[in-house]
Amino acid sequence: MNWDDVADAMFGGLPVYGEILALVSNSVWAGAVLGLVGGLIGVLVMQRDMAFAVHGISELSFAGAAAALLIGGDVVTGSIVGSLIAAALIGWLGARARDRNSIIGVLMPFGLGLGILFLSLYDGRSANRFSLLTGQIVSVQSGQLGWLVVISLLVLLGLLAIWRPLRFDSLDPQSAAARGVPTTAVSLAFMLLLGLVVAVAVHIIGALLVMALLVTPAAAAMRIATGPLAVPLLAALFGFVSAVGGILLAIAGTLPVSPYITTISFVIYLVCRAVGSRRGRVTRQAVHA
Repeated sequence: MNWDDVADAMFGGLPVYGEILALVSNSVWAGAVLGLVGGLIGVLVMQRDMAFAVHGISELSFAGAAAALLIGGDVVTGSIVGSLIAAALIGWLGARARDRNSIIGVLMPFGLGLGILFLSLYDGRSANRFSLLTGQIVSVQSGQLGWLVVISLLVLLGLLAIWRPLRFDSLDPQSAAARGVPTTAVSLAFMLLLGLVVAVAVHIIGALLVMALLVTPAAAAMRIATGPLAVPLLAALFGFVSAVGGILLAIAGTLPVSPYITTISFVIYLVCRAVGSRRGRVTRQAVHA
């Protein structure tokens, strides 16, 4: 491969960019919704130190989607079932961080192994198998977009309903338990909501790259903001920019969309980390002065 081939793969679709954009409008909307919701729930994921759980849930979501693909069922439904099973197990059995990490460490290889088994038995199009790992956001249909919007609204309503006890439990679980907050129920409810988001994210961006929208934007926002409102808003904005920006760049060529999304998300994190570090140095110098 030479540089002309690389340029064609990245920018070969520019002459017909408007036509391609019209064809993938559902994908742009799906990316926008997923980026916003993923960024919001990602803040709580980071506050509860559950980034590892996202990956664990995605592996069983992948297994559920692969099982549905094998038996000819709906892939999104299979993905949701796998995610909810994993989320319920982690939320129920992993009350303590040490237990939670060990449970996730057990579930991850089990889910990945099941998914690989189901895909190896599937004799359909190889593109369908590959999309479960890397996503298929450029082929989102109207029905899939409708499901994504409905699930995202349910997640947002659920988060609003448990927001105050959930934040209390996330920031100071011992005090929350002492004040009578039902920490186990709150944790389980949050895990189920996270499972729903992971399920649709796996279908859109793939099981291997789901953390790019559910962890990285929130991690970036927490580097430059601290307020209870600023961090979620920034995380949602970063998730939106990563998802929509990745799609808009990807359709200019023939490369998959997932590397664009993950690269934009990573660059945003690096910039926020640099800004946060510089701000910290300036603050320390002012204090010493």
